[in-house]
Amino acid sequence: MNNRQLLERSLKAVWHPCTQMQAHETLPLVPISRGEGVWLYDFEGQRYLDAISSWWVNLFGHANPRINAALRDQLERLEHVMLAGFSHEPVVELSEKLSALTGETLGHCFYASDGASATEIALKMSHHYWRNMGRPEKCRYLSLAGSYHGETVGALAVTDVALFRDAYAPLLRPGATVPSPDARLAEAGESPSDYAKRCARALEDHLVEHHGQIAAFIVEPLVQCAAGMAMHDPDYLRLAAAVCARYEVHLIADEIAVGFGRTGTFFAHQQAGIRPDFLCLSKGISGGYLPLSVVMTTDRVYQAFYAEDVTRGFLHSHSYTGNPLACRAALATLAIFHDDDVINANRLLGGRISERATILATHPRVKSFRNRGMIWAFEVDSDDPQFSRKIFTEGLRRQLLLRPIGRSLYFMPPYVINDDEIEHLMQQTLAVIDAVR
Repeated sequence: MNNRQLLERSLKAVWHPCTQMQAHETLPLVPISRGEGVWLYDFEGQRYLDAISSWWVNLFGHANPRINAALRDQLERLEHVMLAGFSHEPVVELSEKLSALTGETLGHCFYASDGASATEIALKMSHHYWRNMGRPEKCRYLSLAGSYHGETVGALAVTDVALFRDAYAPLLRPGATVPSPDARLAEAGESPSDYAKRCARALEDHLVEHHGQIAAFIVEPLVQCAAGMAMHDPDYLRLAAAVCARYEVHLIADEIAVGFGRTGTFFAHQQAGIRPDFLCLSKGISGGYLPLSVVMTTDRVYQAFYAEDVTRGFLHSHSYTGNPLACRAALATLAIFHDDDVINANRLLGGRISERATILATHPRVKSFRNRGMIWAFEVDSDDPQFSRKIFTEGLRRQLLLRPIGRSLYFMPPYVINDDEIEHLMQQTLAVIDAVR
């Protein structure tokens, strides 16, 4: 197999996601043969530094030997069994470890395979909870302006991105949005904390009027990723949690992208000292190996479904729910976090990345340079409608996988990136910016 052969076969047989396929007449697909650490390799030996962790999923590098070993062991034991009426050791152990990481406050885990499914589960669970509690009128949802929570029909109801929503609008249940606490939107002289507090007041104003119909408010804690890595102050989460509790509205923390250390703490919501009613996790949960997602919730929610009447039970399923291989990959990922003290190690690693990123932060075309944990983002001054495509293409020429969101460039690298690779990332990104005028 070579690059050309794979590309020809892929274009004939594969419909690629979030893609206008005609674009690949002029923008070739990138063929990948293997991965190692932060690098992806094509069939001709060309390599690309995976600066975005392959859509934010890869935490500890491609072909990680410890995760590989765990999967080889599990392959010899059990590949899959349905979770309806059955159980197995990996899913029990994973659920216990995840619950412990929340201080046992979120003690019930419901599994699926991807982030959008986790969003669907949390929304349905919230709606069904209020129905079981005799309050079926609480069936609407609230999200932030610019929010993204997935592209299935239910998830699109709380996704405020026109590109994804508009074509399917007739299928969607109408929701409402409140102002985003994105610190880039603060007025001159207004601090991120003050702007967050102003947005929290807008949330309360909305709930004062509409809380009787709202089941849940869903938010990505600290970083709205698909909105161009829009970062907000933890004060917003702290105030939003209090407002939701006051007006009996569930708080759903969508940590599909921002969990597992991405924002500097294991869970992003920990920085606000809050406990959501639902926690959605995916992407990094399996280290980027296998599809897996989970919704964690409280005993109070769980008990509302616990009854003899089957219609009070949570009526949702996936064929591969709690797949043993995916759960073993997740357990291996959690073991690396524990054994390598990753959260503390990342503070040192993040400091080194931020120090080297100064050459970008001070670039005359770079605006709003920002950082939260292991996420860096900035805008590049350009009026070129082909900006994103040109950045992507120029990055590949310089051994970089960059995938801008509009004018926003960001880094979300695997946690195993070393100093030489950091230097390559910064110097080549600088060259890419200078090349794309």
